[in-house]
Amino acid sequence: MTTTAVFRSEWTKFTTLRSQWFTPLLAVLLSVGITLAVNKAYAADTSLHEDPSVGLYYGLNFGQVALACFGVLLLGQEYDSGTVRASLTAVPRRGRLYLGKLLLGGGVGLLAGLLITAGSALSMNATDAWNFDLAEPGTVRSLAAGVLYCPLLVLLCLGLTAVLRNLTAAMGLITPMVFLGTTALSAIPGVRLAGQFLPDRAGQYAFRFQGDPNIWFGHWTGLLIMATWTALALYGGWRSLSRKDV
Repeated sequence: MTTTAVFRSEWTKFTTLRSQWFTPLLAVLLSVGITLAVNKAYAADTSLHEDPSVGLYYGLNFGQVALACFGVLLLGQEYDSGTVRASLTAVPRRGRLYLGKLLLGGGVGLLAGLLITAGSALSMNATDAWNFDLAEPGTVRSLAAGVLYCPLLVLLCLGLTAVLRNLTAAMGLITPMVFLGTTALSAIPGVRLAGQFLPDRAGQYAFRFQGDPNIWFGHWTGLLIMATWTALALYGGWRSLSRKDV
């Protein structure tokens, strides 16, 4: 089976399984909806506007959990139901099956990132919370980082799910860590320094318009750190899928 055929097969699964297409849609609706509601309700709150990225990506703090779930479900659902055996029978070359899932996850994540970033920016503009100007320093970088963050997060979770090989374990460990774990770790003085190098913390620093003297790296480097974590997770997932029995 060619890579194109594998991708078409994964696309069919995506469009027919409600849990798969609903989670990225939910991520977009949550991210844009919460951003719109918060900026409209707290338009006078200067803490949302000192650095426009705080208000711009406020909803993504919640929507990213649905994106993480989507990354987990892409492979974890097959492990949970046992259909991964049928998938590997249809596509004996495991690397090709894995690549098909990566292409689907990355593509859907990128589309979600575009919709979330554009929708959030338009929401802020509609509430007069921030009239964005592409000529303003940091604007293009922040918007580009917002788009790229989403596929990186999806692929990170997909790779970790391949390593864990269990839907329940992946859901139980990955999604709480994305939503609460890294934020909590970053608030502990003893581990705060290490916390800034965690994938979501580093990736979200690329959103910021302003610098932070307590962060040891630059904005683009933060996104690169997240990409490195993602690459390691994907490599670990490939090793697990290609070397272990299902």
